[in-house]
Amino acid sequence: MERFAWRAKVLDGKLEEYIKRHDEIWPELLEVLKEAGISNYTIWNNGNDLFGYYECDKGVAYAAKVQASSPVVDRWNEYMKSVMLMELDPVTGAQPLMEKVFYMK
Repeated sequence: MERFAWRAKVLDGKLEEYIKRHDEIWPELLEVLKEAGISNYTIWNNGNDLFGYYECDKGVAYAAKVQASSPVVDRWNEYMKSVMLMELDPVTGAQPLMEKVFYMK
């Protein structure tokens, strides 16, 4: 199992809408994430800063590949553009990989 973390920003005045959209997350998106082997997915915010974390049972590369090939993920990313700013890796179509600097078991 590999871990993945990402960061992004909510646009000014859009935090409530960002939260609402996740409260109403599409069932088909959840299915894609499960297919990608993603579990323990959590998103936190501090003001407009977002930090996401999930575990990849099938590996980060596999999770990125499944998401990059999914039209559901493409639609979700387009839907979220009006409330957040997220840099995407042009190769994987996912958030750029953050480097782990500390891990405590």
